[in-house]
Amino acid sequence: MKKHRVYITDNISIPSNKLLLIAGPCVIESKDHVLFLAKELKNICNEIDVHFIFKASFDKANRSHIDSYRGPGIEEGLEILYSVKETLNVPVLSDIHEPWQAKLCADVLDVIQIPAFLSRQTDLLLSAGKTQKTINIKKGQFIAPWNMKEVVEKVLSTGNKNIILTERGTCFGYNQLIMDPCSIPLMSEIGFPVVIDATHSIQKPGAGIRGSGGERKLAPYIANAGIAVGADGVFIEVHENPDKALSDSSNSIRLSELPAYLKKWKELFYCVNGEIK
Repeated sequence: MKKHRVYITDNISIPSNKLLLIAGPCVIESKDHVLFLAKELKNICNEIDVHFIFKASFDKANRSHIDSYRGPGIEEGLEILYSVKETLNVPVLSDIHEPWQAKLCADVLDVIQIPAFLSRQTDLLLSAGKTQKTINIKKGQFIAPWNMKEVVEKVLSTGNKNIILTERGTCFGYNQLIMDPCSIPLMSEIGFPVVIDATHSIQKPGAGIRGSGGERKLAPYIANAGIAVGADGVFIEVHENPDKALSDSSNSIRLSELPAYLKKWKELFYCVNGEIK
């Protein structure tokens, strides 16, 4: 089935003959840190020639433990993301958790993300859709890929067709996720671009010390699998020192290792989709 083309900026749209990378830290740690990472990621993506969207959360509202770092909050967080957008000229993405946040975020974000845990929340989807911004919907760990059609229909009811679907793993018993590659082509049949979230798919929810665990060494393989079955892009969390990251430290990819991974993902993407003309 032909996918609807989603325009993120004047220069970025998907499906495309270029791989899309959505990357950044799990959570905003500081303005300086975000600007540093965004600049490094932009340079890497420019050198390898892939599309790039910077992602970071201003609030991690679903942390496992009450004492876990959540982020700077919506007001300061949006100011920081605006600085990234204006200083580096890159599109930015962050997630919302409550309907009232959609309109406020639409003034800054190029892509509004719906977290997997909230992917069936009707009011949240409607409020995001009404902004007419691009909406990235993470598939819930508890939702079959074909049931994402009902999720998409909620956004479509607002007249918004700027929709991306992201696969991030399915519940597989306690503290385990599994990524079924078949979910990529199955969700593609709904008619919108699909992205593979390689780092959340290898997360072990609640399995760490007072939080989630993960196996970052497996993330590149998940990206390979997703691209091989037709994913239009890769979503990853990146940090220069993952062990010190304030969120998702166990599954974030090390910044220094990203160029080698990204070159391989680009090659695989072209094997599946053809070379740039």
